Amino acid sequence: MLYSMYEAQRAFMAPMRFLTQASKAMTGHPLTPYSYMAFGKAMEAGMEVLDGVIKDRGKPDWEIDFAETPDGPVPVSFDPVIETPFCDLVHVFRDTERKDPKVLLVAPVSGHYATLLRGTVQGLIREHDVYVTDWKDARGIPLSDGAFHLDDYIALLMDFIRHLGPDVHIVAVCQPAPIVLATVSLMAEMDDPAQPASMTLMGGPIDPHAAPTVVTQLADARPMSWFETRCITRVPVFYPGAFRRVYPGFMQVGAFIAMNPDRHVSAHLAMFRHLVEGDGESAEGKQRFYNEYLSVMDVPAEYYLETVERVFKERQLPRGIMKWRGQLVQPAAIKKTAMLTIEGEKDDISAPGQTLAAHDLTTGIPKTRRRNHIEKAVGHYGIFNGRKWRENILPEITKFIREVS
Repeated sequence: MLYSMYEAQRAFMAPMRFLTQASKAMTGHPLTPYSYMAFGKAMEAGMEVLDGVIKDRGKPDWEIDFAETPDGPVPVSFDPVIETPFCDLVHVFRDTERKDPKVLLVAPVSGHYATLLRGTVQGLIREHDVYVTDWKDARGIPLSDGAFHLDDYIALLMDFIRHLGPDVHIVAVCQPAPIVLATVSLMAEMDDPAQPASMTLMGGPIDPHAAPTVVTQLADARPMSWFETRCITRVPVFYPGAFRRVYPGFMQVGAFIAMNPDRHVSAHLAMFRHLVEGDGESAEGKQRFYNEYLSVMDVPAEYYLETVERVFKERQLPRGIMKWRGQLVQPAAIKKTAMLTIEGEKDDISAPGQTLAAHDLTTGIPKTRRRNHIEKAVGHYGIFNGRKWRENILPEITKFIREVS
């Protein structure tokens, strides 16, 4: 019912999109007098902002054609090497003879496509051979492909790591941090020969109670029945994944916007002013961000509900009670894999302390092979995108990987 209402709203907004596009064409065309008047410029800017809010968005393109390596620019392609119903392992192939450290970038399954990490990938491919988890929109996955549980996620990561080999370095951004830690813990307990060389955990909820946020407070305040009835719906019949139970992407974005509505309103007002003033470069930067931020996909219901319950409500990993298919997860078993944790001082999603908690659990890793970095004046998104990521955080990761390789 919820999904059907959303689709009806999209259909209802279609004429509005036609109006915004027609208005932009009329007020912005150089042969019309409106384009030279303050009123016309304001109207065009307003329609541009409104169109950006209501337009439909599919999966964004990576928009990365070249890598700036120390040897100069080289062509880049995105090549799937393992394809599964829920996620593909994609190689960010650089046409170069460089033998750089191999990195598995684990993208979050949080309603956004892996392309949200475009800036992360652009930074890493300069001096690393990068692979990325490319998650699929659950509304496009037929019911015949089965369910996707948190335990399936761990099994999938094990397969990817074994394919890449023991010289791989894992970088987990946000939500997958506890799952990556659990995966590496299990591989250590099994004495798996493919245990990764290192793992970098960035702004993830290893222990949500270490530093409460709006996200953790919501998880604590509501019973699981509330998440089951309020957040889960079925995919409409006209999608390939018809009748699959999902946590819709549009709800994920709505939740994030509701956390900081003033910030998003201010950003769109600033975008409007930039367009009126003719500052296209500043407006384009904000438009590019929201084109990515508002491009969403559906998450399998089983995985979403288990994440809320096992990671946030029960805190199974820090409490030492997490199990994978009956096997206890013991981070203290990790000895061969080095660890770097990264936090942002202003992170309001995974606040400082949540990721740092990994160090209390991984007592088997020598202190000389694990460290923490906290970036001042940076929020959640700035940990893996933007100037601070490029200038401060990326060099820390690059240095750490080379030290432990």
